Order: sequence, then structure tokens, then C-alpha cells
Amino acid sequence: MKPAMVSAKPITILICALGGEGGGVLAEWLVESAILAGHSVQSTSIPGVAQRTGATTYYVEIYPQPNAILHGRRPIFSLTPVPGELDLLVSSELLETARQIGQGMTSRERTQVISASGRTLTVAEKAGLADGRVDSDRLIQIIRTHSSEAVLLDLAAMAATAGTVISAVLFGAIAASSVLPFGRDRCRSVIRAGGKGIDASLLGFDAAFDAVVRQRDHAGAADDGRATTARTARSAPANASHWLTEFPATTHDMVSLGYARVVEYQSDAYGQLYVARLRRVLAAEAGGDPLASGGFAATRETARHLALWMAFDDIIRVAELKCKAARLDRVRQEVGAQPGDMLRLYDHFKPTVAEFAALLPTGLAARVLRWDRSRTSRGHASLAMPLKLATHSLWGLLALRCLVSIKALRPRGSRYAAEQALIDRWLDAVENGARQSPTLGLEIARCGRLIKGYGATQDRGKGSLSYIVENLATASFDSVASRVAAVASARDAALADDTGSALDKAMATHGVAPRPIREQPVNWVRRRPGGRAGEAAELQAPAQIRE
Repeated sequence: MKPAMVSAKPITILICALGGEGGGVLAEWLVESAILAGHSVQSTSIPGVAQRTGATTYYVEIYPQPNAILHGRRPIFSLTPVPGELDLLVSSELLETARQIGQGMTSRERTQVISASGRTLTVAEKAGLADGRVDSDRLIQIIRTHSSEAVLLDLAAMAATAGTVISAVLFGAIAASSVLPFGRDRCRSVIRAGGKGIDASLLGFDAAFDAVVRQRDHAGAADDGRATTARTARSAPANASHWLTEFPATTHDMVSLGYARVVEYQSDAYGQLYVARLRRVLAAEAGGDPLASGGFAATRETARHLALWMAFDDIIRVAELKCKAARLDRVRQEVGAQPGDMLRLYDHFKPTVAEFAALLPTGLAARVLRWDRSRTSRGHASLAMPLKLATHSLWGLLALRCLVSIKALRPRGSRYAAEQALIDRWLDAVENGARQSPTLGLEIARCGRLIKGYGATQDRGKGSLSYIVENLATASFDSVASRVAAVASARDAALADDTGSALDKAMATHGVAPRPIREQPVNWVRRRPGGRAGEAAELQAPAQIRE
């Protein structure tokens, strides 16, 4: 009679990664480590739908007892994970971790979770006009609730510091999980056995292993709060102390960050303009809410969106960001350039007539734009200038620096004047609303979320903001609460639909007439009689089309 197999369940591990992160290599390392340690192991994988950033999963089962004591018997493994039966869930992305939990893969009594605290945003999160990001704090709460132990680490930063890919870091975290029936040295020996970047991989492995051990020793002091701690620890600019005390303490962090942004964007005088504008909003909110029951939320929200709007993107700003040393360091890190490596960096630009006109005085800019519109009305494409700059070279960097050097002339440009006029119109509405009710001021301030992106996207946002402010901020309603609800619903509609149809419908419920239809040229194309295939004549006719 054959001896009975030792009663034990396989160790179940589910690895979740993104395409290009080396998840397959990680699964192979884990399998090779188990084989070298004398354990039976099986691995299966489900590839993602994209080579890069598509979700991929690798399922590994390891029998905890070595083959030597099984007397020739072999365990039977499952090809797929069973919900609630995982011993370890490892993931390189926070939302992917929560998604697996949502599918019931983890058990609070059994499953240990090791996850990256960082995010790689999904297409759905990036496509929305509003901030479509899923709340990371909520994801972390879900992970902690539905796991026996949750270890959250900044795995991407560890990989970047070590100069390796995230798979090596994940392997170190798995080795420290106490789930494996073999030790750290066995895993490191598999990395040493071959491949590229052995030293960097070992460095990342050790960094993650030590981080997991430290986090356990400190009773779950998670690294996911690192970003919040760094943000709240920032001190106000040194030259802001004489005026920052005028603002409530609840607004200090946002006001100081906004001030620093606009000063870095333009000048100290521009920063003082930012402060003066906020003083107006603060005074209005204090008048409408003497007891400060709203915590000066309207002032805080205005500080955020005002700083973003005042630091609008133009070709000067783009050039300034392109030639910053921090940007070059980030590029070197992303491509994995080592000290002494030669890096060639080319930047592609395609500025349009409108972007050049933005730097010209208002009168001259209007003439240039009229000329460009006349061309497009005849069916021609708007002029643009494709440029390719070797920004790693002296001449390429000098070209960017020359453009940055005209920053002082920005306030004389037509774009600057137009932006400031729109900003003041919005701020007037925020002030008037805050005097009536702090909630109304807050909702109008939140309409600043509509200003984002660049080009046509930003133009649509400005149009929507003006439409809401002109028709709802001062319109007559039965009560202030009705006006608050109207502004909020109109803003949400504008953020939900970039065509503007949802906003028009929302405004129509309050008796507001739809926006006028913009005239755009339509090109009619017909084949010339008797002409060769592909020859065509263009006929232009104005048409009424809603964007």
C-alpha cells in the first residue's frame, strides 16, 4: 500500500500586473524558486488586452510540503483561482487590487494583500471632463476591510530608485510575505541565475523585502499616507507670511500653494493680484456667513481654481516646463539612462496662428485671427508650424530659453487680457453669491472646474462657465436653495457631456434659452467628370452645426 499524502492545501497566490511590468518574469521566478526548493508548483496566466498597460493576471499554486516527503505522490492543482480561497493577492496597481477584491477573490480571514499604493489611471478616469479619478483613500479602505493583512507600498518609487522594473520589487514583497515555504536566499538565487540587470533587480528585491518587514514591525504604518503627509508639511512661501494670516487657517495650505504657483508662473506682482482677488472673495463670504458655519469653503475652492486658471498654459509656459532640469531628470529615469549614458531628446511642437496671436497686443491679434478665420471659412486648414527641437543640444535648449525670456511681455498679450476679463467675471459671480449664501458662493466657485485642458476643450469650458454665470448666478429664483441647486446641476451637466447638449437641457429646465448655433464651414466634395480616380473639386458652403 502506498503511504498516504500529507494533508495540506496548496498555497494560492494571485499576481496582478499591467502589461510591460514583467509579470510573466515574476511568475517564472516564483515557479523556479519553488522547484529549486523541491516543491510542486503550477502557474497559469491570463494576458491583458493590450501589450502596454493592459491588466494581466498570473495564478500560482505551490504545495507547502516538499516532494521528498510525498513518496512519489503528486498534488492536483487548480488552473484558476477560487474566490475567497487566496492566501496572497499581489498587485502593482491600487485600483486593480480593489477590482480583484470586488470580484470576491479575497477573504478577511485568510488573504494577505500586498499592493502598490500608486495609481495608473484608466481610460475612463482620464476621459471625463471632470476629475474622474477614483478616490484612492476609498480604495485603501476597501483593501484593508477585505483582507487579513494589507501591506501598501510605493512600489513604483522603489523600482525607479533601484533602476529596475516593478516585477523585481513585487518578488521581494512576496518573499517577505511569510506565505512561501522557502526563504529569501532561495528567491535571490533565482534572480542571480541569469537575465539582464541582475544587480538592479536584486536591489529592488531587497528594498521591497525590507519595506514589508519594516511595515509589519511598525504595526501597519502604511506608506500610502506619504503623499498626504508631504503635502500638508509644505510650509508657506517665505514672502507670504505678512498676508497669509489674513486668511482663515482652514485655507492656508491651498492659498499658499496657489500663491506659489502663480508667482512661479509669472512674477511677485502676479502673486499679489492673486491675493487681492482672494481677499474680495473672503470679505464677501465673511459678510454672508458671519459665524463661519461653512468653514470658508468658498474661499478655499476659489483659491484652488483661481491659481490653476491664472497659470494658464501658453507657448511660453510649455517652453518653460520643457527646459526644466527636473523634467530632464524624469525623462532619464523613465528611459532607464545610467550615469554616463548619452541621451538624445527631441520635442515636437505644432503652434497654431491662435497661439502666436495670443502673445500679440489685442488689436494686432484681432487682425491676425480675422485673417486666419477667413482662410478656414474658405475651406483651408488653420495654419500651424510643425517644429522638431533637439532639446538635448545647446541650440535646442537656447531656443526654448529665448521663448521663456519674453515672459515679462505676457501681460501685454491678447490672451492675457482675455483670460483676466473672464476670471474677473467669474469672481464677481462668486462674490455676489457668497454675500447671499456661502453655499451659493461655493457652487459658483466650483464652476472653475470647467476650465481645463487647452485649445477647443478649454474654449468649450469657458463658454459653459460664461453661460452658467450669465444666466443662473443672477437670475431670479424662488429661493437661494433653488439657485444653488440650479448652478450645481448645470455644472454637473457641463462636466458630463463635452458636446454641450446636456448643459442646454439642464438650462432649459430653468427657462434659459439655448446657446446660439455656431456657424462652421462644410466642405462638399464631388468627382470631376472624366477625371482620374482621386481627383476632386472642393465646394464650400456655410452650414449651421452645433458643436
